[in-house]
Amino acid sequence: MKIITIEDAKAMVGKEIGVSEWRTVTQTMIDLFADATDDHQFIHTDPERAARESPYGGTIAHGFLTLSLLSAMIFEAVPRLQGASVGVNFGFDKIRFTNVVRTGSRIRARFVLSDLKVRPSGIIESAYDVSVEIENNAKPALTARWLTLAMPDRNENGES
Repeated sequence: MKIITIEDAKAMVGKEIGVSEWRTVTQTMIDLFADATDDHQFIHTDPERAARESPYGGTIAHGFLTLSLLSAMIFEAVPRLQGASVGVNFGFDKIRFTNVVRTGSRIRARFVLSDLKVRPSGIIESAYDVSVEIENNAKPALTARWLTLAMPDRNENGES
């Protein structure tokens, strides 16, 4: 994992700072997500029925499954900030699900650092413009403005 300084990160505002690895969205992933969320709609969990009755010719990933994979994809794509080993999700300003992810598709995320602020507490607030690409498809699965917080490391006295 690459580590960068706050100054380096500030210089990257407005630029693409990372692209995740491709990952395959499997039926097992979709089924486990359906179990975790109680969303067992047939277009996600019943391959035979989805092939017959859905406009997609088979099952598709939940939009929220695709969104939740951002947590893993940011970790592998975006450099960590020096002195901030804990990062948390702060929310989204905008999410759009623009294309379906068919079972067996490969996806990856692109991260553009759109804003970075250091709060008086030392917490670093970052905003990323994210797109999740589907391999061999011009239209992304989703686009979002994602806000994260990087917490400054504490010394043994609990101070930043």
